Amino acid sequence: MDDGLLVRIDAGPPAPRSRAREGKRAAIVRAATELFLAQGYQATSTEQIAAAAAVSKQTVYNQFADKRTLFAEIVLGVGATADAFLAELASTVAAVGAATEVEPALRRVARRYLAVVGHPQVLALRRLVISEATRFPDLAADYYARTPSRVLEALAGHLAELGRRGLLAVDDPARAADDLAFLLVGRVLDEGMFRPGVVRRDDTAVDRHADHAVDVFLAAYPPSGGTGHRSSGS
Repeated sequence: MDDGLLVRIDAGPPAPRSRAREGKRAAIVRAATELFLAQGYQATSTEQIAAAAAVSKQTVYNQFADKRTLFAEIVLGVGATADAFLAELASTVAAVGAATEVEPALRRVARRYLAVVGHPQVLALRRLVISEATRFPDLAADYYARTPSRVLEALAGHLAELGRRGLLAVDDPARAADDLAFLLVGRVLDEGMFRPGVVRRDDTAVDRHADHAVDVFLAAYPPSGGTGHRSSGS
């Protein structure tokens, strides 16, 4: 999930269309994403989107029925970007073969999770969805189901698998997933929602935060077969 995550949308298998039409569609999505995130849904007009995408207003309507449809496609498209993280999570957990490998695996997952959720564009989209949740409650609920809830469910499943394999002491996987997620992103999300102008933390700070979250998590859910968790901070 790279910095372009919000302009890649999951629209399903596309109908055959010319390269020129695909280019116009992508340009509209990029322009609309930038405008929606910068000034909100209400303040952004179809005319502005068309101008920023260097297409006609009719072209916008040809590609998307209306502004709401375009907005929904952008919001829900971010769910596709969760696929890469979930695949990375699955492969990391699957590679864990011993209790001593649980800690480094969780550190890798935690650092990636925190970096993605704390990305300024992701935070901006979350603020936008929340601001429009009353106007579009179904869209907000769908966004939650496709992204935060989906990631938590997957994380719980992987923690449960580590527990079944006797590698991690987890009695309630759903609660354990909630605990790890809040330790990682609770403060980051609060700051991102209420202090959007705060400068993004550097990678070293992200790593420190992720490592501390894992240290606290493993104190509550220690790897099996060990004599206690030792913080490595790396």
